[in-house]
Amino acid sequence: QVRLVESGGGLVQPGGSLTLSCTASGGDFSETPMGWFRQAAGKERDFVAAISPSGYNTMSADSGRFIISRNNGKNTVALQMHDLRPEDTAVYFCAARGEDKFYSVYTGITEYAYWGQGTQVTVSS
Repeated sequence: QVRLVESGGGLVQPGGSLTLSCTASGGDFSETPMGWFRQAAGKERDFVAAISPSGYNTMSADSGRFIISRNNGKNTVALQMHDLRPEDTAVYFCAARGEDKFYSVYTGITEYAYWGQGTQVTVSS
């Protein structure tokens, strides 16, 4: 069973930056694609960024502002967020797919089997 714990959320002013972190336990972290999603109040959960097990392949909903990275030695995946806007306010979730090919990266919610509890990010002045 894979357990995911997010951290790093909080209140940030518009235009600011924030880095979220997700620590995984259980399973083989280095063989699982990872992703970040977010859910604003009253809205559906949306894709933010994803990374392959090797870390070589990534996808982002906004590559100029959201950057995903991973450290397989520490079982962590990070999401750097820049130029934050009020519309980025949401609960951010870390997700793990399970073992897959080293180059695989996924953007769909249904592609992921394991989810963290989420961390709140609020962008406001």
